[in-house]
Amino acid sequence: MITVHHLNNSRSQRILWMLEELGVAYEIKHYQRDAKTMLAPASLKAIHPLGKSPIITDGALTLAESGVIVDYLAQTYGQGQWSPDAGSEAYWQYQYFMHYAEGSLMPPLLLKLVFNKIGSTPMPFFVKPIVGQVVKKTNQQFINPQLKLHLDFLESALAKRAWFSGDQISAAEIQMSLPLEAAAARGGLDQRYPKLAAYLTKIRARPAYQRAIEKGGAFTLG
Repeated sequence: MITVHHLNNSRSQRILWMLEELGVAYEIKHYQRDAKTMLAPASLKAIHPLGKSPIITDGALTLAESGVIVDYLAQTYGQGQWSPDAGSEAYWQYQYFMHYAEGSLMPPLLLKLVFNKIGSTPMPFFVKPIVGQVVKKTNQQFINPQLKLHLDFLESALAKRAWFSGDQISAAEIQMSLPLEAAAARGGLDQRYPKLAAYLTKIRARPAYQRAIEKGGAFTLG
């Protein structure tokens, strides 16, 4: 039996979606972030030394990192339906988005989150204007242009095909889902990007996606 060590409002949400799509039996062990620090509880370190989610156990195997877990589930339980044939052009497109999601798209989204939190953190009144200017300029000159670059790229990719990885849904779409949800929450993904907005509507409407939200608990990335 697969066990998902699931942290609320985290990358492990997409692991639940993947398992629901596959129809594989699994159980969830829930963990809650600290209400003040938003960090994972120390108990996760008993499962993996880094103490971060997602983590799954499948028999004697313990795996961390979203991309590895999603790819493992696709290869082990996907019956050839969740990843293209190895070595094909579609396979390399699939691999690109498997890596792109966390390697390229997520970093500016995390920077956006961090700088937003810095700007809203209580601080002495004489420091706040200086910090505010730093946050504003960093957003204007670096973070927002980077996010626009990525969103423009992804919008154009969906003009050519139904899914990022090709004409059929694959595990790469699972991997892409969380950064796109983050982009919709804080990264500028709105109706200026109709294909991306429609893509999010499409994945949210999938019964497996909805079941994963029900089982994983409240999910917000704002």
